[in-house]
Amino acid sequence: MQKPLVILGAGKVGMALARAFAAKGQAVLFGVRDPAKYRDALAGLGTAASITTTDEAISAGDLIILAVPYTSAVGIAAALPDWGGRILVDATNPLAPGLAGLTLGTTTSGAETIAASASGARVIKAFNTTGAENMADSAYTGGSILLPVCGDDADARARVIALATLIGFDAVDFGALAAARYVEPFAMNWIHMSVKLGHGRNFAFARLTR
Repeated sequence: MQKPLVILGAGKVGMALARAFAAKGQAVLFGVRDPAKYRDALAGLGTAASITTTDEAISAGDLIILAVPYTSAVGIAAALPDWGGRILVDATNPLAPGLAGLTLGTTTSGAETIAASASGARVIKAFNTTGAENMADSAYTGGSILLPVCGDDADARARVIALATLIGFDAVDFGALAAARYVEPFAMNWIHMSVKLGHGRNFAFARLTR
């Protein structure tokens, strides 16, 4: 029996990703602190989505998306003594208060900090460079949204790239996890334009080739 895609966190990003994956027939299992709080919100996702506690969701999956604030993600990563080779997808950004920038960068990244805390996990950075609206619906007439994917395990990267491609992204292999040092600041471009410069949330970045 195929294991469900586990999403830790049922906020805007978690719900958006679940909506996109459920529309493609992918079973999604949410892991949250208080499942009862979110049961009504899950009703619109149909039978493809279910919810349980964080610990039970982690036990049920082999690919887990961290869709919680960065500081919470570090705590979750450190809470399990051994992740047993699970793929842990970091969809967070180490944001400074007031979206003033990032608290990490240049010589390290949020993803690398999470990887250092998540013993036995194959950490992949993805789903952090655009807004929740674009995760729920990635369709644009001008092309596909660029989605960088990086991590130290090539097989894990390939699996996450396939998942992102399934929901319409132009998922690009960005190589080793250290590339998150570039991917997280790239996310700030979208945040800066959307929030600080007033461009709104209905835009995205794409890759042009010739």
